[in-house]
Amino acid sequence: MVNQPAAEAIELPTTRPPGCPFDPPAELAALPSLVRMNFPDGHRGWLATSHATVRAVLADPRFSVRYELGHNPTADLGAAPPAPPGDMLGVDPPEHTRYRKLLAGKFTVRRMTMLTERVEEITTDHLDAMARDGGPVDLIEAFAFPVPALTVCELLGVPAVDRDTFRDYVAASNDFTLTMDERIAVYAAGERYIHELVLAKRAEPTDDLLSDLTGSDLDDDELAGLGTLLLGAGLDTTANMLALGTFALLSRPGQLAELRARPELADQTVEELMRYLSIVHTTSRTALAEVELDGQVIKPGETVALSIQAANRDPAKFDEPDTFDIRRSAVGHLGFGHGVHQCLGQQLARVEMRVALPALLNRFPTLRLAVAAQDVPLRHDSDIYGVHRLPVTW
Repeated sequence: MVNQPAAEAIELPTTRPPGCPFDPPAELAALPSLVRMNFPDGHRGWLATSHATVRAVLADPRFSVRYELGHNPTADLGAAPPAPPGDMLGVDPPEHTRYRKLLAGKFTVRRMTMLTERVEEITTDHLDAMARDGGPVDLIEAFAFPVPALTVCELLGVPAVDRDTFRDYVAASNDFTLTMDERIAVYAAGERYIHELVLAKRAEPTDDLLSDLTGSDLDDDELAGLGTLLLGAGLDTTANMLALGTFALLSRPGQLAELRARPELADQTVEELMRYLSIVHTTSRTALAEVELDGQVIKPGETVALSIQAANRDPAKFDEPDTFDIRRSAVGHLGFGHGVHQCLGQQLARVEMRVALPALLNRFPTLRLAVAAQDVPLRHDSDIYGVHRLPVTW
């Protein structure tokens, strides 16, 4: 691609094509791989759109994830404070490396096997409840949210007696009908709960991630921060992948029929959904030093918005990228990020999707939308794309 002159700047395209809920804004495909961009808070930075350029920035240690250095590409949220203790998403190496090494060793094959069995049980329980109660239902409320929510409870070792309360904390913190003050208050209550859970695990460890981490050098605030991070990073994303992925498959009867007939395609389907939907649509990094990229010079302090959705639809990387094809090998997609900050819980997310999606589709062979496709409320107002509700019946 030929780069625009540095003097020109654009606004981030955010409007998706009408009638195409799974496609990114059409303007993204026409942009250069790296272009000047005006951020909502007035910062003049950059936008990267090609797979190669986005991947290069994600892998380059000269770019920082630190909240206090960056500028939000989608909304003017004001100056961000530094990451709180335990929030490894907002710190660079070596602090990030310390957290990452501690956690990476805890996502063991044994724990993933145990969690797979529990995901299967949780999935079956909720499908049984759907069958017993009958349709129509909101798939978010009945299935897509509780499956990952209860899986996170298993991972963190939340006692069974607290799980309904814990789920309420999580649901409310992601409820966009609440005011920001209400959501912050609920999030703070959930954070306090995690802190109390950490103290309980120190006193009486059980077989779970938090208990394992009490044997590390992390203090209580760091442990609570990590627990809260795992909750936030692993729940909203997976819930929306399950719901939006179901919506995408229901919109393509041929692909849906093939998946039902060929269960061995489940793994490829999950990877293709991650590429095609790109629910974490835009992220960013901020230059710590002068970086030459795609013939442009990025100066220290300039933030680069990274369009994951454009990168995952790049024709230089994927043939016919706007076509959803469960037989495609989507290896190399950036749905889980790349580099040192690549999603640590990606294997757990894959387990949840590989188990839950086929089970749902096979349990209800006549599953269909209970409203017209154009009436499904989409999450245009969130950094994580998806649906607010997905009414289905069978």
